[in-house]
Amino acid sequence: MQMTQCQISLFLCLLSCAASFGTRYTPDWDSLDSRPLPEWYDEVKFGIFVHWGVFSVPAFGSEWFWWYWKIALKPEYILFMVKNYPLGFRYADFAPDFHAQFFDPDEWADIFEASGAKYVVLTSKHHEGFTNWGSPTSWNWNSVDNGPHRDLVADLGAAIRNRSLHYGLYHSLYEWFNPIYLKDKQSGFKTQEFVEKKAMPELYDLVNRYKPDLIWSDGDWEAPDTYWNSTGFLAWLYNDSPVKDMVYVVALGGNYLLNVGPKADGMIPPVFEERLRGIGAWLKVNGEAIYATKPWRVQAENATVPVWYTSKSSTVYAIFTSNPMQNTFKLLTPKTSHNTVVTLLGNPEPLKWAPLQTSGLIVLLPDLPFTPAEAWTLQLDEVA
Repeated sequence: MQMTQCQISLFLCLLSCAASFGTRYTPDWDSLDSRPLPEWYDEVKFGIFVHWGVFSVPAFGSEWFWWYWKIALKPEYILFMVKNYPLGFRYADFAPDFHAQFFDPDEWADIFEASGAKYVVLTSKHHEGFTNWGSPTSWNWNSVDNGPHRDLVADLGAAIRNRSLHYGLYHSLYEWFNPIYLKDKQSGFKTQEFVEKKAMPELYDLVNRYKPDLIWSDGDWEAPDTYWNSTGFLAWLYNDSPVKDMVYVVALGGNYLLNVGPKADGMIPPVFEERLRGIGAWLKVNGEAIYATKPWRVQAENATVPVWYTSKSSTVYAIFTSNPMQNTFKLLTPKTSHNTVVTLLGNPEPLKWAPLQTSGLIVLLPDLPFTPAEAWTLQLDEVA
């Protein structure tokens, strides 16, 4: 699916220390796209994306459950409902069972921090329209009036901000079955009642109330940016919002957002926790090859053992993602010198190496230590 300019520009609205105090932005793409990239986002590299909502109750397929059941009419979803729920059961009937009774935001924050992630993005509202805060335009279809009877956005945000983590919010612009949206859609998006009464008030409310470090505004592919009033919202965000001195907008690139789907009762499944902590253990050893790095002149080598390169200042990192099963390992790209030093992250002793004929080097590997992820990193100093 091709992304429109509206989608790219709204994909991530990032809030960080501004470099251009006093600058005012006009509601047009040339002005808005001149906002610079946030330094923190470019450096953190790894975050957690939390999908949590009424769809967590059936916990079948994905967060697109309602769509697949009622619009796509996928047989497996229809059969799931026939087998497990009585005739006439509606999607809204799932909401009372979204209890979140075991939701401990501090425990979640501990797990996310232990994973090595540097930011967390919570789904404040998905395309089903259920909001995880008491949205004043949700008509009780929210977590304060239904299900958990808690402001989940606020509760998780407080715990996240007590750690060294950034907090972001995902927000779906459109809603599959909202009658006001469907009415606008039927008009060919010539009317904007849904935008004026639902979508924009919710975005303003999220920013004013929670002041997130990041807003991911999604789901705008069905209508043009003029329908969504995208430029107007971004101009307000940059000029007049409570975070006006901290706002940036970026597109895709250079960051890995790992999805986690907690259960309806608020528990993170043990297998998810184990894998998150495993990533954190790997990053404790290899994190310097990930955090605050830049692409090197060559990003990868297509060899028997895949190698991925990153760089930081004058240091190059070669991350290989399977065990070569022998004690020597070739890197074909780096140009060495007499001053080149090679080390394995987690092993303080320099490794022996020899240059190849044209470029590259062959490294004598030590016994590779156990790692939760089958990946190891060679640090290369004084290479070109």
